[in-house]
Amino acid sequence: MPETYQIEMKNIQKSFGNIKSLRGVDLKLRPGEVLGLVGDNGAGKSTLMKTLSGVINPDEGEFHFEGKRVNIDSPKAAKNLNIETVFQDLSLCDTLDVASNMFLGREPIRFLGRLIDKKTLHTRAREELDKLGINISSTKLQVQNMSGGQRQAIAIARAMLFKPKVLVMDEPTAALGVKEVNMVLQLIKTVKEQGVSVVLITHRLQDLFEVCDRLMVLYEGKCIDDRPIDDFTLETLIKSIMGSPEGVKVS
Repeated sequence: MPETYQIEMKNIQKSFGNIKSLRGVDLKLRPGEVLGLVGDNGAGKSTLMKTLSGVINPDEGEFHFEGKRVNIDSPKAAKNLNIETVFQDLSLCDTLDVASNMFLGREPIRFLGRLIDKKTLHTRAREELDKLGINISSTKLQVQNMSGGQRQAIAIARAMLFKPKVLVMDEPTAALGVKEVNMVLQLIKTVKEQGVSVVLITHRLQDLFEVCDRLMVLYEGKCIDDRPIDDFTLETLIKSIMGSPEGVKVS
């Protein structure tokens, strides 16, 4: 019986004017798998993930979710399939507290939909933070006073709050200190343990070897390498990113 993937993208193509950002990319993601998506600047990583998130519509290609063909033509369509994305800018509102950021746009309501249910909002936010092992003392703290690692953790918790099946993470450890990087990597492991499939984009190559099951390398809009993490060393990965992989076997 053919393997059923959590998500499968087939022949994804996207051009912006004369620039071909994606040239027929195939991506497969198994349930509970952490896939590292890597490549040099301009390789097409973010464009590919924005098509999966519904932010960009591809010129050609198909999406299959749990073996069934689906349309992902908007962020809402992606969220309806339980695909959540943590973008590099995090999209947090500095003037709101932790719980309000976690529920932003999807707040629990009471009194015939006229008021936000603050008690439920803070209770559920606390439960999610605890479940993920995120050490934030109060859900009423404003995020503007928090470190980069704490802000990243809040963005991940927000994505996890609505029980995603696929979580896309774009540069989650960028500009973080060593301690904060370790915290985020542990969060990724925790998310995986909960059965969520993860796509991780990062330029910190050492992070990939900490959390990923498989690596997929894009070069000039094409997938040129797709192998289990154990088939790579840091040296061979760098060669692949530069467009000259050794012993490439695209699965």
